[in-house]
Amino acid sequence: MGVLYGYYSAADDRDAVRAVVDAVVRDDGAALAAGYDQRVVKGIDPVVELLPAEVLITGRAAEDVQTDPRRGALVGMAGDGEVVAVSLSDTFRDALAAFDPRLLDDVAVGWARTSRAPAVSGASRTELDPDALGRFLKDLAALAARACSTGRRLYCWICP
Repeated sequence: MGVLYGYYSAADDRDAVRAVVDAVVRDDGAALAAGYDQRVVKGIDPVVELLPAEVLITGRAAEDVQTDPRRGALVGMAGDGEVVAVSLSDTFRDALAAFDPRLLDDVAVGWARTSRAPAVSGASRTELDPDALGRFLKDLAALAARACSTGRRLYCWICP
């Protein structure tokens, strides 16, 4: 089935942990953080695959993005790691929320051309779908905007 990633907002790290501890794992293997604003996707790891988009959106060098202490920091897990939660950086949240949504399709095209771009919607790594990446970025940008407006942070739960 593949790894599922649920991008969501939470008030703080403690609240983010509650999302994974209270996650409902459905029969199809999907974990849902009930009551949290989230976007679930396959194959877009917040540390590896999202890096090119984060670089393009923030305008920061990859090395600067990678050394941000909040980026990909483990904040909690359920059980023996059935579901884990990691944080996204506040810099990325803020840049994504402020980014012109009309330009996100261009970011998706650039992202799809990178060697680290993920397969989305059943496409192979050699047949990337910039349209699907663009839809994901627009959803994530909307999530970031809602998080900024309510003083929340962004996280990602990961369910192998």
